[in-house]
Amino acid sequence: MSVVAEGSEDFRPHRVVVLALDGLLPFELGIPHRIFGRPKDERGRLLYEVVTCSVRPPGPVETDADFAVHVPHGPEALAEADTVIVPASYELGPVFEEGRLTGELATALARIRPGTRLASICTGAYVLAAAGYLDGRPATTHWRDAERFQRMFPKIKVDADVLFIDDGDVLTSAGVAAGLDLCLHMVRRDFGTAVANEVARLTVVPPHRDGGQAQYIHRPVPDPQLATTTAARAWALGRLHEPIQLRHMAEQEAMSVRTFTRRFREEVGVSPGQWLTQQRVERARHLLETTDLSIDQVARETGFGTAQSMRQHLQQALGVTPTAYRRTFRAGVRSKDMRPGGQNVSTARATLPASASARALAKSSTG
Repeated sequence: MSVVAEGSEDFRPHRVVVLALDGLLPFELGIPHRIFGRPKDERGRLLYEVVTCSVRPPGPVETDADFAVHVPHGPEALAEADTVIVPASYELGPVFEEGRLTGELATALARIRPGTRLASICTGAYVLAAAGYLDGRPATTHWRDAERFQRMFPKIKVDADVLFIDDGDVLTSAGVAAGLDLCLHMVRRDFGTAVANEVARLTVVPPHRDGGQAQYIHRPVPDPQLATTTAARAWALGRLHEPIQLRHMAEQEAMSVRTFTRRFREEVGVSPGQWLTQQRVERARHLLETTDLSIDQVARETGFGTAQSMRQHLQQALGVTPTAYRRTFRAGVRSKDMRPGGQNVSTARATLPASASARALAKSSTG
């Protein structure tokens, strides 16, 4: 694992290796380079090194467009990866049709060191599944392929509603643009909210997206001319420090509580109560990283009321206490032994653990 150490001459950026397979989608191939190619430390050094490799020696790899891309590295690059990302491909052959790896792909994946963080974008999850990395784990993929994916790999706990799933050392995302959400999440997990938000700002994308991919599945939806819950969400975000009841939010849209709750779920993918908790957690993360407010003050500012209540919610959502989170992700400060995506990290792995709560966060604006 790469070590981020202030002032250290042994500094080495976290190495992200993107596996380019024939039939890949150029957009998805570019996502890791765009997101991981931006973060820098206070000395201006890139925090990640992004490398693209193929299962073959360096050369052209066909895309689903009318052009090929030249990939400068062969499968040996996988052996030096801290994180391996597999974007989607339309030419996975037996991986997609039969759920098994080709000999060439199996040989390439065998080079990956134990403990390397693995991630997939869209149907790249088929590669991780065929290799056995997802057995017994929760995972997601493009909603259109989720049912087939579950049938082919019954040992996997497929969730077709989320934008991505963080299961510790293995992460999967939904279709195409959800790869942006996943990569921003990994930056946030490695270096904190402030760094991830800056990357999102430079990329001109929201640092968090509301809802899961369920909102993109073709199904009967309310008339778009009818009132939505957008105004209620904006109203609530401006009052997170205050007690907010469901009826107060419904009143902002002149709806009954029942109608508002149904409409909110249709638009956001979670209940109003879940969404409020997630916004408060995200606000608490920001204040813990960027201010000197005490834990009690942060709890009041975020609407949790007491330090104990906030501690319980952060423990459930992030796997760490507010104090531990602040120590790990204090703005501009990194523990000298911090290893993104690895152990201690003074808790990088623990910050967003393999838990139902981490997956719930992925469903909503906490990325």
